[in-house]
Amino acid sequence: MLLVLAILLVVCVPAAVALVCCGDDRLDRIAGAWSRRRAARRDRRMIARLDRAVGADALTRDIDLTEFDRPDRRPLEQIAADLWRLRAYRLGRGGRPIVWPLLLIKAYDDRLRLACRCLGVPEHLAELEGVDREIERVRVEGALHAAGLPLPATTADHRQRHR
Repeated sequence: MLLVLAILLVVCVPAAVALVCCGDDRLDRIAGAWSRRRAARRDRRMIARLDRAVGADALTRDIDLTEFDRPDRRPLEQIAADLWRLRAYRLGRGGRPIVWPLLLIKAYDDRLRLACRCLGVPEHLAELEGVDREIERVRVEGALHAAGLPLPATTADHRQRHR
């Protein structure tokens, strides 16, 4: 019996030492997971309360969410980057000479239309020509800025060129 107890002690002592040394790490992991779960639950409850207070269901009832899940839909961040790049080329700050200014303006208008479609801003760039299209372009840039998409033409550090 004494021999069995000695063997059990030799086998269990390293396990007990490891439990004491690494036990606090396990407890920290468990406590961290528990606090993250509580925070996530608290955030979900807060969002639900805010939705009820604001009446989010009434605001989003008419929005078609399947429009956002289309595979051919480009991310808004990519459209915004394209707009910044095309605007710089259009103003001659892109580092390359402008060879096709009409195609560049058409590409810029296409990206403006995509951004308007993503943010639900009305635009009439396709129907207008000449000065009317320029005015509409400025209006659309301002409307996109108001909707939360700052464009180079609407930022404070934009310097207008006089020719």
